[in-house]
Amino acid sequence: MMRSRLALAAVGAVLAGSATVSGAAAAAAATTAPSTVGGERLATRGIVVDAPGATALPKVGASSYLLADLDTGEVLAAKDPHGRLRPASTLKVLTALTLMPKMSPDAVYTARWEDANAEGSRAGLVPDATYTVHQMFQALFLVSGNDAASALANAAGGVPQTVAAMTSTAKSLGALDTTVRNPSGLDAPGQYTSAYDLALFARAAMARQDFRDYVTTVKAQFPGKMPKPGKVRKTFEIFTQDRLLLNYRGAIGVKTGWTTKARGTFVGAATRGGHTLVATVMHSDLDSWRDSAALLSWGFRNVALARPVGTLDATSQPGAKGASGGSVAGPPAQARTAAMAATTHGGGLPWWLVVPVLLVLVLALLRARVLLRRRSRRQWATMPGMEPQSREPRRVRTPASPAPRAAPTSAPRTVRVLRDDPATTASTPTGTES
Repeated sequence: MMRSRLALAAVGAVLAGSATVSGAAAAAAATTAPSTVGGERLATRGIVVDAPGATALPKVGASSYLLADLDTGEVLAAKDPHGRLRPASTLKVLTALTLMPKMSPDAVYTARWEDANAEGSRAGLVPDATYTVHQMFQALFLVSGNDAASALANAAGGVPQTVAAMTSTAKSLGALDTTVRNPSGLDAPGQYTSAYDLALFARAAMARQDFRDYVTTVKAQFPGKMPKPGKVRKTFEIFTQDRLLLNYRGAIGVKTGWTTKARGTFVGAATRGGHTLVATVMHSDLDSWRDSAALLSWGFRNVALARPVGTLDATSQPGAKGASGGSVAGPPAQARTAAMAATTHGGGLPWWLVVPVLLVLVLALLRARVLLRRRSRRQWATMPGMEPQSREPRRVRTPASPAPRAAPTSAPRTVRVLRDDPATTASTPTGTES
C-alpha cells in the first residue's frame, strides 16, 4: 500500500511539474511574443486600412491581398497579409530573383526530357534543343512556362539546389511565410507563400532593370526545334498572359498565376502620378488581375490620404517574426498565437512530445489507483475477525406467509341441546325448537 501511494505521489508530482513548466512557458511566450514582420497591424486576418476621408476599399474576391508603395515600402491596405496560401506561378518572381544574378543571359542550355514534359503551362521547349538563358526567362514570364522554370533550375545546377537557393533568398528578404518546393509554383505539399511575401519579392525584383524588361515585354520570338544541317531554325511568337499589362494604364507587370487549388494569384504593379504601387492578390477568381487593378486604382486615388499600416522593409526590424516561423535575424520564429509561441520559445518539450508523455502519465495514474484499491481489499479481508466476502449475491430469507383460512360453508351449524334426561342427547338445527 505504501508503494502504491508513493507511485501515486510520484505521478502526481510529474504531472504537476509538467503543468507548471507548460504554464510558465505559455506565460513567458505571451509576455515576450515577438512582433509581426511588417508591423503589428499586419497580424490581422481581416482588412486593415487607415485612410480618413478616403473612398471605401473596393470589394474584391481575393481571400488575401496587400497594396503597397514600391518606392517607400509603405503598406497602404491589406487583408490577411500573412495568410499562407498556395502561390501558383507568382512564385516564379522568386525564381527569377534568385537565378538572375547567377546566370549570364547569353549562356546556352540544352533542354532535357524532364524540362519539356513539365506539368502545366509550357512554352514549347524541345528535348535536346538549345536555348539561351535570355530566351528561357522570356518564356518564364510571357507564357509562364513551367518547362522554362525547370530548364533554368537545371541550368543553374539542379532543381534541389535552386529550391535551396530560393529558400535562402526568401529568408534574406524577411519573407518568412514562404516555403519552396519547386521553381514553377505548381501545387506541392507544403509549398506556400503570402500576399506580404509576394510584395517583398516584387519590390526586390523590380529594382533590377533586367527583371523590369522581362515583365514589360508583350511578345517575343521563341525558337522551335533544332533544324536539319544547313537549315535555319524556325521561331514562333509568344505573347504575354499579363492582362493588366495590356489593359491598365501605367502597368509595369508583374506576374500571373493559376492552379485549381491556388485559384487566381496575381502580382500587379503600375506607375501613375509619380507613385509606383504594387497589389498582390491570392486565392481569387480566374480574372485575378481585375482585383489587382481595383486595388491599384484605389491606391492612386487615395495615396495622399492613406496612412501606412505597415512596411515592406522587413529586414530593418530586428527580431521580427513571420506567421510561418523563422526570424529575420535570429532563431526560428513566432507562431500567431501565444500557445503556439509557447511550444516554440517556452524552453520545454515540443507539443508533439508533451502530449504522449502526459497521456502515459495519466494511464499510469489510473493503473496505480486500480492496484491500490485491490491491495486495500485484500488487506481488509485478511484482518483478524473478518470473514472474506462472497462475490455471490446476498440472499435474504423471508418468513413463510400463513395459510389462508377456510371459506365458510353453507351447511347449517349444529348445536347440542341438553334435555332433562342426561342419558340422551340430540342434535337440532340452529333456530329450531323441539
